[in-house]
Amino acid sequence: MTGERTIVIIGGGASGVLLAAQLLKVENPALRVAIVEKTGVFGRGLAYSTTLDEHLLNVGAHGMSAFPDEPDHFRAWLGTRGIAIADDSLYFAPRRLYGDYLGEIAADLAAREPERLRLVRADAVSVSLHAAGVAVRLADGTTIEADAAVLAVGHDSEPAGIATHAVKPGAPGDTPLATEAPVLILGSGLSMIDTWLSLKARGHRGPVTVLSRRGVMSRAHLGDKPAPIDIADVPFGASPARFMHWLRGLVRAHEAAGGHWQDVVDGLRPFNQRIWQAWRGDERRRFLRHAKAWWDVHRHRTAPQIHARLAAAVGNGELIPVAGKVETVEAAGGGLLVTLRPRGETTARTLTVARIYDCTGVVRDMASGSLAPVRSLTDRGLARPDPLRLGLDVAGDCAVLDAAGNPSGRVFAIGPLTRGALFEIEAVPDIRVQAAELARRLA
Repeated sequence: MTGERTIVIIGGGASGVLLAAQLLKVENPALRVAIVEKTGVFGRGLAYSTTLDEHLLNVGAHGMSAFPDEPDHFRAWLGTRGIAIADDSLYFAPRRLYGDYLGEIAADLAAREPERLRLVRADAVSVSLHAAGVAVRLADGTTIEADAAVLAVGHDSEPAGIATHAVKPGAPGDTPLATEAPVLILGSGLSMIDTWLSLKARGHRGPVTVLSRRGVMSRAHLGDKPAPIDIADVPFGASPARFMHWLRGLVRAHEAAGGHWQDVVDGLRPFNQRIWQAWRGDERRRFLRHAKAWWDVHRHRTAPQIHARLAAAVGNGELIPVAGKVETVEAAGGGLLVTLRPRGETTARTLTVARIYDCTGVVRDMASGSLAPVRSLTDRGLARPDPLRLGLDVAGDCAVLDAAGNPSGRVFAIGPLTRGALFEIEAVPDIRVQAAELARRLA
């Protein structure tokens, strides 16, 4: 067909599948979409590839539809699997089940639109620009030519290099441990919770020390009652300190009226990206340094049943949260001797463990990460990290900016790669909206 327009999506996880689904909603028979995924498993990515039922979604099923204009789509899909959810129920599905859901969406689209959608099992190693469009080179030496490319590669899961003795959960070095072996986990966020749950599923009973800068862990979801917040009341452009002062005051007032703090945090969600974008670079940096840890544990909460298990483990001394940092790590008698500096203390503390898990997060500089398609662009100045090096620098329409700050008309990014510009863009409720907007731009 003449006049064809081809979009190649690099990455077949949640972001890639959500974007493809939105592109194929466009009534344009000349539009062609290819999703390139090195694992050949579409819809799972890093988040939904787990097989452990205890690894639950961190958003209730009511908020996890793949389509912003069909809010009950996931809930209806669960119903076809025999999981009926009442309107007022706060059900947190296993993440593996959500991977099934996204995978089925991809497979159904490919079956229904065989001429418009290709699911390509291959490893994309580079992206090049030419006069007619883009060329995505695959590891087998073949090339996909397209009018535009979208980087939907998610997080770079390689270690960030802060602890050479640590292993990533699920990596080859994550071999079986003795049941009673002491363990140290670096980082206290949601990936720490996943790691601890995986250890418990293996029958581990030894003490687990959780070390992070602030020593705080995620709070629990208690309901789904976002407080009504008028956009005119949100102090856009106020400094992070003034914003946090305003937010605390709003929480106090809401709690005095019989509400809960999480209602305010949830009510603020529609404005989070705009709040971030209203800050200057130095203000964003201050927020990340001084407030992000507190924001994360209140904003990115965990299922109540998981939080109850965590609280019980902390109460009985099985899980030991510590605020501080690692000073040294040395091999010692088949284990690791760790010297810790607890926050606010002048005396170091030593700890002997059988393993250190690195749950500190993702690579913080895409220009030095392990994602080959991204590196192929940053190495040649066709893309650049955002000023805080949280992801790639992008324009408002998700166009990738080159080294000189010029937006590309052919290379775009979606999902966590754009968090430097949007900050709150790692959960499906945010990515699905971004996917719908980018699909309209591309199609």
